[in-house]
Amino acid sequence: MLERIRIVLIGTSHPGNIGGVARAMHNMGLADLALVAPRCEVITQDSISRASGADHLLHQAKVHATLEDAVADCTLAVGASARSRTLPWPMLSPRELADRLPTECQAADARVALVFGREDSGLTNAELQRCHAHVHIPTNADFSSLNLAAAVQVLAYECRMAWLNQAYGQADATATVPSDDLATHAELERYFEHLERTLIGIDFHDPDQPRQLMARLRRLYLRARPERMEMNILRGILSATEKAANIKPPKP
Repeated sequence: MLERIRIVLIGTSHPGNIGGVARAMHNMGLADLALVAPRCEVITQDSISRASGADHLLHQAKVHATLEDAVADCTLAVGASARSRTLPWPMLSPRELADRLPTECQAADARVALVFGREDSGLTNAELQRCHAHVHIPTNADFSSLNLAAAVQVLAYECRMAWLNQAYGQADATATVPSDDLATHAELERYFEHLERTLIGIDFHDPDQPRQLMARLRRLYLRARPERMEMNILRGILSATEKAANIKPPKP
C-alpha cells in the first residue's frame, strides 16, 4: 500500500524543506516523491543535510511542470488545505484519510497522491479543485501554520498506521472493495475539457461569466469517483450532443 502513495510538493521554495520531507517520508516507508515547479534547487547541501540519510529520495524524485502531470496516473488526489476559499469541497481529517487508504490502494493500478502547496501561500483554488478531497490537520487555531515537512510527517504517519493495521489483519473487513478500473486524473481532466467545450457549444456555459459552473461540476464528478467505462459513456454522450448540435470537434 505504501508503494502506491505519492507525496506531491508544489512550488517549494526552500531546499531544506524538501530534504525534511524526504526524511519524513523515509521514516514512514514512503518513497514516491514528486515536485511540481520547485522554486529552488532540489539537490543542495541543505536538502541533503535535512534528509539525514534519506537523500536517495531527493535524487530519484520526479520533477513536473504542472500538477496535472504529477498526478496524471493517480486514481485519488487529496490536497492538504484548511478549506477551498471559494467553494466547499469534501474534507477529511488525517485519520479519515488513512481509513480510506487500504480500500483505495487495493486495485492493481491504484495510485494515491497527497498534494502539498507552497510554504508561503499553500495551494491555489484551481489546484485544490483538481483534488478529489481535501485533508485538514486540526492544529491549534491560534497557531495553525505547520512547517511543510511537519505536515507531511503527520499524514505519512497516518498512512503507515493504516498499513500496519492492514498488515496485522486489523483493517475494516466491511470496507467496500473499489473497482479495479477507476478513471485516472488524466482521464478526468480530458473529460472536463470535453464537457466544458460541449457546454459552451450548446450555449449552456458562458466562459466570460462562469459563475463557478465548471468548479461545481468538477466537484460533483470527483466526488462520484467514476470508472473508466463510465467515463467512456459520458464522453460518448458529449460526442453525441456535439453531433446533434452540429458542433465540430477540435482538430487534433
